[in-house]
Formats: sequence, structure tokens, C-alpha cells
Amino acid sequence: MGRSCLPRWRLGRVMAGLQVILGLLVITVSLSCLYRFHSSGYFLHNEDICRNIYTIKDVNHQGFDLKALHDRVGEVLEKMDNLYEKLEKTVKEMEKSKDGSKKEMKKFLEDEVMKPFYSAHIGLRQIRLPKPEGIRNSTEKEEPLINKFLIEEIKQYITPKENRVGKINMFGTERVYNTIGHACVLMKMELEKYMDYDVGAYCDDDWNLAQRLIVNGCDPLPRRRCLTRASMTYQKPYPINESLWKLPDDRNVRWGNYQCRNFACLSSKNPKRGYTKCSGCFEMEKEIGKWVKNSSLLVDFTIDDVLRVKQGEIRIGLDYGVGTGTFAARMREKNATFVTTALNLGAPFNEMIALRGLIPLYISVNQRLPFFDNTMDMIHTAGLMDGWIDLLLMDFVLYDWDRVLRPGGLLWIDRFFCKKKDLDDYMYMFLQFRYKKHKWAISPKSKDEVYLSALLEKPPRAI
Repeated sequence: MGRSCLPRWRLGRVMAGLQVILGLLVITVSLSCLYRFHSSGYFLHNEDICRNIYTIKDVNHQGFDLKALHDRVGEVLEKMDNLYEKLEKTVKEMEKSKDGSKKEMKKFLEDEVMKPFYSAHIGLRQIRLPKPEGIRNSTEKEEPLINKFLIEEIKQYITPKENRVGKINMFGTERVYNTIGHACVLMKMELEKYMDYDVGAYCDDDWNLAQRLIVNGCDPLPRRRCLTRASMTYQKPYPINESLWKLPDDRNVRWGNYQCRNFACLSSKNPKRGYTKCSGCFEMEKEIGKWVKNSSLLVDFTIDDVLRVKQGEIRIGLDYGVGTGTFAARMREKNATFVTTALNLGAPFNEMIALRGLIPLYISVNQRLPFFDNTMDMIHTAGLMDGWIDLLLMDFVLYDWDRVLRPGGLLWIDRFFCKKKDLDDYMYMFLQFRYKKHKWAISPKSKDEVYLSALLEKPPRAI
């Protein structure tokens, strides 16, 4: 037994010795590095060192002919332009030919030559060479977020674009800044997937990914340089005198990202229709009676009753809610133009509104309205701003509505519902702006919930 323990004891001493030696080496290297950093002045506040590390170096080094490089790239681009024109001309000539082999060659040229060539051409044009006269500001800081993302197309988008003429543009700036929502940083993987495409080629059918980014605060989304896909069987829309109150052609929608595959499937009777908000919005026989027929509920105002309050003054407005554009259709019949906000929450709401001949505005509740101050005659809201919404978020939304409503404009709150115990809080939110009350009604929705409808007029505020 004693003999068998001896080798183990010696092995343990050897391993312990090696660990001590390695530990001493680590300490020695660390001390050496610390000494080098200290002797270089990195632990001191030294402006020269900071400037040397964090500023852009002048690219005009001695012996580097920047003008020659600039001119050479210009020559290459010009040759590529000429070659692309020749290829395009050849493809057009092949289109006229009935020869099958030429048609195959045309397809090959388009898919395998012209598209990659075009992408390379655009990519080369995007290279930002310093101008021969030198860079504008040698101490300019790097733009934020440039190196946050890996996909080159995102970097190309958020990089500020300097004016080509080298002067102040019509907006009064030297550069144009493309913006993205701050929450895009938190959804880095999804945004990089959205922006990962071939320039000039077809985009993926990924509107649902884009919408997920938007509703989670990655808004505005960056623009893309790819071609949007449309339905392969797209048909001419119905004329305006038919389209307002007729279901569109099923072939005009790409149904790939929906549960349903046609408009009939979206009926409120179908439990697997894929959406819950605005049940019955795709049934024209139900929609055609909205806002025109008198109801037993006090909270149901008719459009005629509302327009009598401002006879002849309601010309343009916003319908802020969830729907298929029926309110805007009714206002169109009254010679008023209304824009309808919409998200595709399980069904093609935007496509439906547009195919009816109306204007969908694709924004979420996160976004500031893209209208100037004091411009809208009316804002109508129904089906979206209900008791689920946080009071602080609602406050920001209401102040934004107040911003775009003109003096004397109308705010129509249509069937807002909440719990009875929360009613006082929401009433305060609506009344804090001291609008004139034209109509105000409360009706029970259920045992614990109530409806609130109101027609309020914005005061002049001539300050």
C-alpha cells in the first residue's frame, strides 16, 4: 500500500509546482502590460492620446494619388453604365424573337448576368471615396449604431448621405440622415434578417416580420432596395362606384401569411378566421348599415347628426382604429376625404381598404402622426383606443391628436369602452383639453364595463 501511494504523491507535487510557475508567469505578464500602459500615458488624461485614438485620420498621405483613384472609379462606373445599356438592349431584342432558345438565353441574361451586374454596380456607387480636395472635417465623430449591426445594407442605410453638390440642401442641412426606431437595437437579429437581401432582386414575402418589428418599437423601419412581391394573379380593381361596398377580388391579395385564403373565410361565423378585433368587418352586408341607421343605444351617433354640428366644414380627417375603411367610405359619400389607420392583425386590412378605393395609413399606436399641426378637420376613433391602453401612453396619443386637429376641429370618440371603476380616469384624459362638448353619452356594455361616446370641439387657443 505504501509503495502505491508514493508515485501519486510525487505526481501531486509536480502538478502543484507547475501551477505555481504558471501563476508567476501570468503575474509577470500582467505587471509588464500595466507598466507599458502607464508609461504610454493611457491612465492619464492626455488629449493628444485621445485625439490619436478617437479621431479620423487624414487620408491624403504623401505619395497616395487620391485624385487618380477617384477618377479611375468614375471611369469604371461609366463603362458599367454603357455595358448595362447594351445588355438591356440585347434583352429587349430577344423579347421580340419567337425562337425558344433565345427566350432561354434572355432568361439566363436577366437572372444570372443583369441582376448580379446591377447589384455590383449599385454597390460600387455606394462606396464613399474622400473627395480629392480632402475630407470635410478631420475630427468628425463616427455616427452612432454604424457598427452595431452586421448586415452591410443596414450600415448603408443609416450612414448619413452628404449632398453631392457639396452645398446646403433645400432642407438647410449638409447631409440627409435616415432614421430607424431606437428599439431596433433590441431586435437586432430580426432587423438583420429583414435587411438581408440582394439589392435589386425580389424581397422575401416578409411583411409579417416587418409588422412585428413595427409594433415592438422598431419604427420607422429602414427603407429597402429590393422589389416587393405582388399577387401572381392580380386583377384590375373594381371601379370606384362598385368598390366601396363590394368585397374585392380574392386574387388581388397575397394570402401566404394569413390563416384564411380568401375573403369569404374571414366571415365572423368562421372561428378559424385568424383575427379577433373588428369581427364582421369583412361582411359588407353588416358594414353598409354602420353610422347611418339609428340605434337604441345613446352612444351610437350617426354621421348626419355629427356633420350637422359643423355644416360644410368637415372636408379632411383621420379614422384612427381597427377596420376595413367603412367610416372613410361613408365620409367619401359626404364629399370628405378620410385616411384610415390599419395594421394587418391576422387579416388583410390594408389591402381591403386600398381595394375599396380608400387610403390606408400603415402605422402603429407607437408612432407620431405624419401630419402637420392644426390641419385635420376631424379625428374619429373606434375599436382601438379602449380600456387596455396605459394612461401615460394614452396621454401622449391624445396630445398628438390635439396637435393635428385644427382650431374648431372635431374629436369623435366612438364607443370607447373600459371597466366601470376606470371610467373616471379615462374621462379625465378626454376632458383635460377643455374641448367644447357637443355630445356626451355613457351606456352599459356588460355588468362591469361601460361604453363612452363623445363629440368634442377643439378651442381656438389664439396665443
